[in-house]
Amino acid sequence: MALVVFYEKPGCSNNTRQKQLLSRSGHDVVALDIRAQGWTPEGLRPFFEGLPVAQWFNRAAPRVKSGAVVPESMPADEALAEMCLDPLLIRRPLMESGGRHMAGFDEAAVADWIGLARTAEPIPETCPRSDGICSLPGR
Repeated sequence: MALVVFYEKPGCSNNTRQKQLLSRSGHDVVALDIRAQGWTPEGLRPFFEGLPVAQWFNRAAPRVKSGAVVPESMPADEALAEMCLDPLLIRRPLMESGGRHMAGFDEAAVADWIGLARTAEPIPETCPRSDGICSLPGR
């Protein structure tokens, strides 16, 4: 199976379920805090290849929800610069394996890429909480 580097926000319940699905599918997961990576525009760009700029953003990020950042009106270079300054803006998870990069967790795309075990119900990609603060109970 694959070695997957998984950039997450620790404590995010969706990221936890996504990592569990990868592990149950036989993959080795190396989880890293997306906020602690010292991102550069060049380092982030491969994760978003082929996606419109608006899909690069975490819709639950406080600055997106408040309207301070409007993904639909941001040029790519500005979006990458803002994400480097505020990693909470980055759509999660970011994953890399075998030289390929992916932003977000589209189960069908991940299954086509590295393979996934079937689940009873899909894991949501966005935070299930209305306040956007995604965490595990007790954290």
